[in-house]
Amino acid sequence: MPRTALLRNWLRQVFEPTFPGWDARLEAASADASFRRYFRVELPDRTTRIVMDAPPEKEDCRPFIKVAALFREAEVHLPAVLAADLEQGFLLLSDLGSSTYLSALHDRSTAARLYADANRALLAIQLASRPGVLPEYDGDLLGRELALFPDWYLRRHLGVTIDKGMQSTLQTVFAAILANNLRQPRVYVHRDYHSRNLMLVGEPAPAFPSNPGILDFQDAVYGPLTYDLVSLYRDAYIAWPEDQELDFVIRYWEGARQAGLPVEADFHDFYRDYEWMGVQRQLKVLGIFARLCHRDGKENYLADMPRVLGYLRRSCERYRELRPLARLLDVVEKRPVDVGYSF
Repeated sequence: MPRTALLRNWLRQVFEPTFPGWDARLEAASADASFRRYFRVELPDRTTRIVMDAPPEKEDCRPFIKVAALFREAEVHLPAVLAADLEQGFLLLSDLGSSTYLSALHDRSTAARLYADANRALLAIQLASRPGVLPEYDGDLLGRELALFPDWYLRRHLGVTIDKGMQSTLQTVFAAILANNLRQPRVYVHRDYHSRNLMLVGEPAPAFPSNPGILDFQDAVYGPLTYDLVSLYRDAYIAWPEDQELDFVIRYWEGARQAGLPVEADFHDFYRDYEWMGVQRQLKVLGIFARLCHRDGKENYLADMPRVLGYLRRSCERYRELRPLARLLDVVEKRPVDVGYSF
């Protein structure tokens, strides 16, 4: 039986006591980079709900439920889990609407207000952090993410044959990146805290602030403090001039210091960690976008690659240890390089 039919049967059972004989009409709500699908259903009383379809052989709903409970303890706005069938991979959720931050970030004045709310929510999640609760964002996981760049972006997307010189450059730079990432203070990490996963919501949930509504948190881990911050301000889907980005990041840093989070006392040092964390994420994202295109047929992600590459180049040019990666990018993208340059 098709999964949509299974899903409608399950919804009929869930709502039979309240709406006898009701048959759900499924409307696509959103899709993400996984095998999960989301549908919006309108109930007979005109309210709406979101249904997650997560094929159990591909996805596991239990982390979503666990992290939802954990983050709600931090008093941030998440969808409530109203019903679940873990064997079939179905969740019924409250509806946070369809207005993403990305759709509302029109100018600096609007952005300042929305990002202030996003900073507040991020600080709340980080302040609630406890070790041993979520999976570790350790060197193995960070390293596997970095490997997506040569495997999918260089080899598959660009068709590059990675020679010994390139391999040596990648190994040296990756080791430096991981050393920085792993020495950073550790907190709860959403892992995709950006404008497509933050929602504008009209009314606050009971006892919780309105904005942002936070989605796609099921892959949360315990790891580097700057990871979610760089996801937010070096967003793959929208970019700001660096002076404005600096203002947003400084406001977070000031709030974190006041809240007692273990951020660097000197903003220059904090911003360096932020940029180095960004390099790890940007390499990962380029690999993921290439994989989504070539393995999963989702070519729309290619349009956002230049923005991610722009962030990556800016950081690699700024730090001596990362410049060999910038030169490698010059070579594989066939840009002019200095005569005599070698890896």
